[in-house]
Amino acid sequence: MVVDASVIEKKIVEGCIANDRLCQKELYDRYKDAMFTLCIRILKDEDLAADALQEGFIDVFSSIKTYKFLSTLGAWIKIIIVRKAILHSKRLLLHEELNEHHENETIEWSESLTGKDLAKAIYSLPQGYRSVFVLNEIEGYSHKETSDLLNIAEGTSRSQLHHAKKLLQKFLKDYRQ
Repeated sequence: MVVDASVIEKKIVEGCIANDRLCQKELYDRYKDAMFTLCIRILKDEDLAADALQEGFIDVFSSIKTYKFLSTLGAWIKIIIVRKAILHSKRLLLHEELNEHHENETIEWSESLTGKDLAKAIYSLPQGYRSVFVLNEIEGYSHKETSDLLNIAEGTSRSQLHHAKKLLQKFLKDYRQ
């Protein structure tokens, strides 16, 4: 007998609404890895990502009664987690000196481009560029969705993505040489 995934998710959501700890654990276990990866892409720091993930899931559980099954559960959770990660990144920016990290950092490339090298290049982007790049190019959000999530103008999203791509092209050109 095949059980529809939406039926299982509905039971998990209902259990979470009823504060059933096993259902909460099931929901967390289903989505924690993907959401943690997303947080790391935005924050580029495992400790901050873990904090954002934890706080994000607290928000998920406290607001799950508002989930209306209009989108997938994963998409609904992703929006909450992205917003929490972005809030953490804004807090981080308040504590960094303006552009200190980005202007002084040089990227050393190994003999061949690896996924790790590419991730390092993405992480080296300024925070705004990186957030827009991750949401648009990696997570597949539209400029409209990105602008809504980041609370910026749609034109700003387009501009920051353009500049992020230019910086990445420069990194890749330097890598080839």
